Amino acid sequence: MPAKIYFLKGDITNMEVDAIVNAANNDLVLGAGVAGAIRRKGGPRIQEECDRIGPIRLGQAAVTPGGNLKACYVIHAASMRLGGQTTAESLQDSTRNSLLRAEEKGLKTIAFPAIGTGVAGFPMNECADIMIWAVLEHLKSRSSLEKIYFVLFDDAALKVFEETYKKLMARPEAEGA
Repeated sequence: MPAKIYFLKGDITNMEVDAIVNAANNDLVLGAGVAGAIRRKGGPRIQEECDRIGPIRLGQAAVTPGGNLKACYVIHAASMRLGGQTTAESLQDSTRNSLLRAEEKGLKTIAFPAIGTGVAGFPMNECADIMIWAVLEHLKSRSSLEKIYFVLFDDAALKVFEETYKKLMARPEAEGA
């Protein structure tokens, strides 16, 4: 069964999925934005595990338990350095590596935020294009993933992601994804 991609507005920390993805810095310090919400709701165990694992290379992804979250795991996508900016390359690499970490664990469901669009200042349109393209490319090969969610903070971001998905699916190279 090919994976289904869903877009919704909400709080990613409330998602009942195998893993949620954290828009992380490569030091794996859970500071503001999505990471801060994960730290607050997930409890200290997540940061403790991040401290044990980190730092990781820019563009990589690391997995920790979900702590008190509904998700079993948190996949930390390192798209920026602490206090730095997300780049197109680091966003693409960290999205791809998050999907690979999910495959390594045999996960069926995963939820992504709009990585890098908060404190890292990455443009929403470009983020949607890169992340959705990376997911579509990943799904061209066999995958354990059955449901992939993009959980967006507001209506404007949701609209950007939905329109970007329609645009990408209209391209001939999207066939088979």
